[in-house]
Amino acid sequence: MRPMKRALALGVAGILLAACGHKDKDAPLAFVPADTPYVAANLDVLDDNTRAALFAQANAQLPAQVAQMKAAADELKAKDPHTANLLRAFAGEFDGKTVEQFAQNAGLDVKGYSAFYGLGLAPVARFQLSDPAAFDAFVGRLETAYGKKFDTAKLGDLSYRRHVSTEAGTEVVLAVVGKQAVAALLPADASDALLRQALGLDRPAKSLQDDGRLQKLAKAKGYGKQAVGLVDLSHLLPLIAGGKDPLFQAMFKAHAQAESAKTGEPVANQMQIPASCEADATRIAARVPALSFGYTRLDAKHQDMRLDVAMASDITQAFAGLKVALPGLGTDASAPFDMSLALPVAELRAFWSAQADAVAAKPFSCPALADLNEGFAKLGPAMQKAAIPPFGDMLGLRIALDSFAAGSGQGMPSFTGRIVLGTNNPSGLLAMGQMMTPALAQLKITADGKPVALPADLTKMIGQPVWAAMGEKALALAIGPGEDAKLADTLKEPGGDAGRMMRLHLDGAMYQSWIKLMMDKADSIAAMSTAMGGSDPSATGPDAAEAAAARKEAADRTHAQFQAMQAQAARIKAVGSEAHVDADGLVITSQTELK
Repeated sequence: MRPMKRALALGVAGILLAACGHKDKDAPLAFVPADTPYVAANLDVLDDNTRAALFAQANAQLPAQVAQMKAAADELKAKDPHTANLLRAFAGEFDGKTVEQFAQNAGLDVKGYSAFYGLGLAPVARFQLSDPAAFDAFVGRLETAYGKKFDTAKLGDLSYRRHVSTEAGTEVVLAVVGKQAVAALLPADASDALLRQALGLDRPAKSLQDDGRLQKLAKAKGYGKQAVGLVDLSHLLPLIAGGKDPLFQAMFKAHAQAESAKTGEPVANQMQIPASCEADATRIAARVPALSFGYTRLDAKHQDMRLDVAMASDITQAFAGLKVALPGLGTDASAPFDMSLALPVAELRAFWSAQADAVAAKPFSCPALADLNEGFAKLGPAMQKAAIPPFGDMLGLRIALDSFAAGSGQGMPSFTGRIVLGTNNPSGLLAMGQMMTPALAQLKITADGKPVALPADLTKMIGQPVWAAMGEKALALAIGPGEDAKLADTLKEPGGDAGRMMRLHLDGAMYQSWIKLMMDKADSIAAMSTAMGGSDPSATGPDAAEAAAARKEAADRTHAQFQAMQAQAARIKAVGSEAHVDADGLVITSQTELK
């Protein structure tokens, strides 16, 4: 029987090893503690075709982004020359190269895995390298440019770089361990145990790879494996408020020492944190216990993401089943810019009044949260005022723009489109508007969606005709030629389905128009400033010349930044977003379609 038992044991062990064999014991997630308060990592690498397409897009935008980095370095050079040199050197690593060439020169593995996570509050980044020697040389080039090299230290047989900031009470640690790079922000007096764990010399008792929590989260929320993130607020907030975390203690002590030098207040007195602070943080975290996010679609033409905000059950019950009757909230966009935002004041007032009552009945005890108590004390009366019509009847707002022209110089932009105010009492809102604006008093607007032209003397400022119409749950304005023909259908569009809070669509052409408007205004302001000789009329001679040069330099930087934004916007076909509340919490999705 003994040989049979041995064979059976070996067979079971073989099955277990086969089941676990796909896990890389040196993958970044294998170093992440299962109880980390925050993490972002990739669970899989991009396929070759998608990676190539994304790199092509990035390479097209790279020259503008390099110019933006150089402009930022120029802006910093007077205040912080070391950081300016570092930023300029970093820009130089990309200048004239593709993303692939940069990665190769820096020794980064574009097909590798990475993770950003917390050892308590201490942030750690771990990523795989294709060439550790090339990465070491890359860091050396940046150190040379910065003008200050990191110190070198050893932990056992491992050498690592470190830079201590006594003012902040922290140290930056950077090391190459095998074929991975590790960077961490730790307490300046970090223990060997914390250093060993940060550098991966000691493994966590249970890792996030063992736990499988990110994989389960991705499956439950529909996140792709390219990037998944989690912020565990039920762990993070008490960790911050408790004051026991080593990184928090080090930073808090450094701040207390600086204050003591100024005021004479003993450091020990400043570092007293009442136990109630951790309890209050736990109470707050119970309302919003976690955030998570990830891509839901990532390919050559699409970059779609989802953010989930977990919420307490009383919050989700208040809004998950709510249907807001704002026309257009329940339909796909029909205009180049189309935003529908639910603002159900009656339900919001009831919810926030209940929160104010809860805090009044049991105020927060932590001294650091005194302002929060005061804020909720003011919130109660504010919610009572919110009941006053017409604000109390508000359901939401929709803005749909069919055209937008930036104008030139100081000229006003022009647009055409529709504005919809959702309300439970549209006739009351109209009556108030007519009472405040006598010119509207003669308008006869009925709840059948038929447009009525506003008097010309009211619309001459915008230089376009304007019509008003009323529906069962909304008042609407149409601005610009031909827009009146769309009002009736706009008012008949469906309201939001259960839990819907927001819907947004923006096409690439209008996005570019907005950026052009901002750039034209910035250029116009800069030109006006130059013509007027700046804001200091007393500046003469060399001072005036220096001031003029500084203004031109600032204007050039701003213009370069807008040019970079334009280059990025030129690749966008459309952007969309949506938000709703379900049984688990708030869900916000975004969709970016590229040309």
